Amino acid sequence: MKKYESIRLVKSEDLNHHGTLFAARGAAWLVEAAFTAAACAQGNTSQVVCRNLHDMAFTHPVKPGDILNFTGRIVYTGKTSLVVHVKAVSVMTGEQAIEGFATFVTVQEGIGGKLIHGIVLDKAEDEEELSLRERALKYVKK
Repeated sequence: MKKYESIRLVKSEDLNHHGTLFAARGAAWLVEAAFTAAACAQGNTSQVVCRNLHDMAFTHPVKPGDILNFTGRIVYTGKTSLVVHVKAVSVMTGEQAIEGFATFVTVQEGIGGKLIHGIVLDKAEDEEELSLRERALKYVKK
């Protein structure tokens, strides 16, 4: 699936008491990047709602002044749900800093009932995408 990117500069107001990126700020940026992928695929921002954040992990400390490149892509589609994988990589060092998945549901605008989105996954581009799709299956309601 298509990848969607966003860039964030880590400023002093984004830090915790240890002087590294505050987890809640990182989570907000991760969900925003995931929402961008889901809403762009859906074609309507008012029909996409975040349902759950899964397995978000900081894999490397993020310091003030760092620039993070968030990349999100859809790795699972149900009839009304989407799972998006997001990773954040430091533009400065090339190290992955954050990774996680978010589940979104599509809803009818103004009503809130479930909406079938019609999004279909294309063929996985590489082994990494195939692995992400397999990992996403554990977040799918059976």
